[in-house]
Amino acid sequence: MNAMAIDAAVHVGLRGVTRVFGDDPKNQVKALGPIDLDLRRGEFFAVVGPSGCGKSTLFDIVAGLSPATEGAATFEGRSLDGGDVPEGVGVVFQEDASFAWLNVADNVAFGIRRAGLGESVIKSRVDDTLAFMGLKDFAAAYPAQLSGGMRQRVCIARTLVQRPRLILLDEPFGALDQQTRLIMGEELLKLWRETGATVLLITHALDEAAMLADRVGVMSARPGRIIDIVETPWGRDRDSRVVSDPRFGEITARLWTRLRSESMSALSHKVG
Repeated sequence: MNAMAIDAAVHVGLRGVTRVFGDDPKNQVKALGPIDLDLRRGEFFAVVGPSGCGKSTLFDIVAGLSPATEGAATFEGRSLDGGDVPEGVGVVFQEDASFAWLNVADNVAFGIRRAGLGESVIKSRVDDTLAFMGLKDFAAAYPAQLSGGMRQRVCIARTLVQRPRLILLDEPFGALDQQTRLIMGEELLKLWRETGATVLLITHALDEAAMLADRVGVMSARPGRIIDIVETPWGRDRDSRVVSDPRFGEITARLWTRLRSESMSALSHKVG
């Protein structure tokens, strides 16, 4: 493979990325890095790590919401300087971000309506997205009438309708029960296959990472660094049935082996 092909395959690139909070050198907190990481175009990449390790800080840098203190972060070759989410990037957070006063269809249309698209284009995109996400029959319903899983599906639909090339998810299923998380995970895999987007998932759940991702990056205790990258053997057509594969247990065991000492380190710093 030539150099141009290799560069084209890198969708997000991080080189020596660090993040430090605080202006006073005596009271600064180094939250992240240095991190070197490439996300391949079209892959599903998950990040796991102990509490407080900087997972969400990394997420904010890739989303363009926060600048790196040092190093370079790029999306499709363009610098991520912080301040705003770039065109082509869709973001889904753990919190229920649906608007209680809008029905499902209007929730999904909110972002692209603000972008100034014509009503016919908006309606077509919203109808297609609702159908894809299994929400067509709930278009007129309000968030209060939906389950937690359904509301999160609305939030994902609101991101998907923008047709992002990079989808970022920060613990999107953290508030859901285990069975619903498995179902939502399968829907997320379907979305990934159908759209061809690159996906970055931040999660604390090792089983979720092992089931969903092509590769799983393991972060150290703060300041967070990538200390291991675990490749999974699943094909693109995978679903929740991989949890019964003996290799699934091997993958989660490897992830936990790498994380155990880091989690204990993070806990000791909190206690101290």
